[in-house]
Amino acid sequence: MKLRSILRVLSLVAFLSACVAGYLYYSTLKEYAFQEAERNALDRLQATKKNLSAFFSENIKPARVLARMPSLVDVLLHPDPQSLNAANTLLDLFNKALDVEVCYLMDSRGNTIASSNRNDPDSFVGMNFSFRPYFQDAMQGLPASYLALGTTSRKRGAYYSYPVYRKNSDTPLGIAVIKASIFFVEKELTPEETSIQLVVDPQGMVFISSRSEWLYQLLWPLKPDEIRRLRQTRQFGNGPWHWTGLRKKGDKEVIDSSGKPYLFHEISVDDYPGWKIVHLYDLKAASKLVSEPLLKIIRPVIIILCSLLGASIFFLYRQASLEIARRRTVEQALRKSEERYRSLYHNTPAMLHSIDKNGIIVSVSNYWSDALGYTREEVIGKKLTDYLAPLSRKYAEETIIPTFFKKGFIKDIPYQFIKKNEEIIDVQISAITDRDEQQNTFRSLAVSIDVTERNKAERALQEAKEALSSYSKDLESQVRKRTREISGILQYTPAMVYIKDADGKYTMVNSRFEGLFGIRSSDVRGKTDKDFLAPDIADQFLKNDERVLREKKSIQVEESIVIDDETHTFLSTKFPLYDGKSRVTGVCGIATDITALKKAQERLRRLSASIMAGQEKERAYLARELHDELGQVLTALRMEAVWIRNRVHKSDPTASARALTMCQLIDTTIEEVRGLAIRLRPGVLDHLGLVEAIEWYTADFEKRYDITCIFEHDDGPEIRGNIATAAYRISQEALTNVARHASATRTKVTLSFDNGNLTLTIRDNGKGFEPDALGETDGLGMANMRERANLVGGFFDVQSRPEGGTRICFTVPLMES
Repeated sequence: MKLRSILRVLSLVAFLSACVAGYLYYSTLKEYAFQEAERNALDRLQATKKNLSAFFSENIKPARVLARMPSLVDVLLHPDPQSLNAANTLLDLFNKALDVEVCYLMDSRGNTIASSNRNDPDSFVGMNFSFRPYFQDAMQGLPASYLALGTTSRKRGAYYSYPVYRKNSDTPLGIAVIKASIFFVEKELTPEETSIQLVVDPQGMVFISSRSEWLYQLLWPLKPDEIRRLRQTRQFGNGPWHWTGLRKKGDKEVIDSSGKPYLFHEISVDDYPGWKIVHLYDLKAASKLVSEPLLKIIRPVIIILCSLLGASIFFLYRQASLEIARRRTVEQALRKSEERYRSLYHNTPAMLHSIDKNGIIVSVSNYWSDALGYTREEVIGKKLTDYLAPLSRKYAEETIIPTFFKKGFIKDIPYQFIKKNEEIIDVQISAITDRDEQQNTFRSLAVSIDVTERNKAERALQEAKEALSSYSKDLESQVRKRTREISGILQYTPAMVYIKDADGKYTMVNSRFEGLFGIRSSDVRGKTDKDFLAPDIADQFLKNDERVLREKKSIQVEESIVIDDETHTFLSTKFPLYDGKSRVTGVCGIATDITALKKAQERLRRLSASIMAGQEKERAYLARELHDELGQVLTALRMEAVWIRNRVHKSDPTASARALTMCQLIDTTIEEVRGLAIRLRPGVLDHLGLVEAIEWYTADFEKRYDITCIFEHDDGPEIRGNIATAAYRISQEALTNVARHASATRTKVTLSFDNGNLTLTIRDNGKGFEPDALGETDGLGMANMRERANLVGGFFDVQSRPEGGTRICFTVPLMES
């Protein structure tokens, strides 16, 4: 009985021991699994952070390079079709080369003026994005990176902006922007059964997720005013954004709305303040992964060995604990060593790879993968020579690889790699062999340095040297040719050409100058005008030269020079000369003898004056004849018609009515003849003066053409003679043009006196015209008015534009009257 009880007690103790041991083993294994999960989560967070950092930084330098391209500066300074086409071509090239979503250019107001997606349905050319932070930062001169949802494309992307400057200016003309798609980064976040990876902004908005259903949800609840501010930024569209239901439970654990617990870890994103990478590990799923396999193994063992393992369970547990502790220590040391090696291998800014003795790739660094554009899975297990250019592949297979495995090292071997996008890059490879305990080579460790840009620079430098040499020779030839041409022009031109320095000293004169003044070029060089010219001529030259130096612009003046006791008039064009720093260093003058032309103009002016005076006399004669002769005849004819009407009034009513009609027609004819005589030469102009004549004519014009005509005048001296005739005829011609061509409803005539000048102005609200587009026939009236103004020493000006009315102004000095 006692023995049976002892056995029962021992069996119970053994069973309890096995249960306790199983539970302790399970707890230890579970804790280890959770710690392993936490360690894996941290490793994944670091890997994701590194991938994101690489992705977010890869387009910063291209954005800066793009912003410095001359094509973008040209289109911002001169937005014509040619410069816009050049800018779009450049954006297309960058978009294709960088394999990004879109490249575009914005002006200083935030308007998109050029884009690589201009032909796409979601093109945003012409749209304004000045509200975007990347625009505002770049216009302050700061390169910017920005994560957001496109307002037009509705696609997520990373925006990289850089200010565009004109040469030697610190003020941005606009900004260049590169938008890269988030799709390729999100592909790296492979969804797993037990974990979720998210990238969230400072407010907790999920922008990148390994599970699409979590996108655009809020990790934590926000207040209404915070949601309103988030909507105002338009960074993630207009919402609505739902809360994921997550709540924190301690530092490393969160639970969702259904109570499911997650192991929570987060890490900051480099260069994006407030942005986090979040890793959620499903604790229930982790428990299942630990418990289910364990129960399948332990259940039969406990049933079979429960009675046998009871006594030794504590010993086994102790041994297991010690073994786990030792394993942890070894694994921790190994992990640290691997981490150091991996960090050194992957973070070294050089392309590292290893191949076995058959030339098969066994490992590559992150930098190697990024540089060539392949993932590690795409290249491991394939021959290295598959990624070499044809000539490099032949050179490697036939020469370098066999020699390398014999000698054990190579140094600075030039190769050409083919990237995934088929771009070829130049590299220099150095490598050593890795040997086993038997000193047999089993793999290599190679370092490749990208020398593409260096080789391009060397080739470009050589081409530039050759181009510069060719350009120098061509330039020298052109200089010699231009020198011969200019020397010929200066020697044979009939114009007088000279150059003076800023102090008025001659540095060059041509042969015409030598002939006019009877002095050689060598004798005049270094002298001023006063050294060899008459005082009045020297003062005249000096005054005009000082005006050019003072105003720093070209002038045209007439200068008089006495040659062989005869005064000659020269039309001189004088302009300033500048040095390389835009400082005025002297004056150049070109003088052409226009004496014959001036004499011809004077003869022509006198002829025109004689013709117009004859016209006025003929008009006056015709007006008197119409008034005196034809007017008297019409008056007599009317009296006869009245007599006939009265004579037959009772005997023949029909004849009487016809006589009455004749009287009315004669009256109308008398009025028209009187008006025609007045228009030919109004008596009021001769008897009362210019003001009354224009006042009468404007009233008659308003009555005849039903166009409102207002006449305003200042009190001034009585105007008669040629000036009065010219002013009257100009107003008459101008108002006639208004009635015939302007389609105006209102015109205004103003006569004013100021500073001894008479000014006549005629304005209308008609359809206007282009003064430069008038033909010879259409411009005849304008020419007559201008000629009349010139004959009395006045100035005539016409200002007009289509649909803007016309303004005619005649100004003449009264002292000429």
